[in-house]
Amino acid sequence: MNAISTPKAPAAIGPYSQAIDAGSTVYVSGQLPIDPATGNFPEGGIQAEARQSLTNIKNILAEVGLTMKNVAKVTVLLADIQNFAAVNEVYAEFFEAPYPARSAFAVAALPKGANIEIEAIAVR
Repeated sequence: MNAISTPKAPAAIGPYSQAIDAGSTVYVSGQLPIDPATGNFPEGGIQAEARQSLTNIKNILAEVGLTMKNVAKVTVLLADIQNFAAVNEVYAEFFEAPYPARSAFAVAALPKGANIEIEAIAVR
């Protein structure tokens, strides 16, 4: 297994890797909506935050020559499940049929007070 790291996504904020390349599978850690250039959440609400989290995933995958078309499974964590529809709108900008399998959960809290965190599993 090899760690994947890119400055085009936020650095890990704990003892974990941005992603792990396990050969035929790449596991992308949960991505908060942190802009790696500023270290801050983007302005514009949940849609801007979802777009940033998905862009971070896209940039991590690009580091090993993969695209969002390689994503087989996504997990979305939301601080407020009422944001589900708004996140779906942004999600559709990043994926096309056949869409990855997906789970979405409302959680009590996310690191740094984030409204969203998204993780992904990609395959070669």
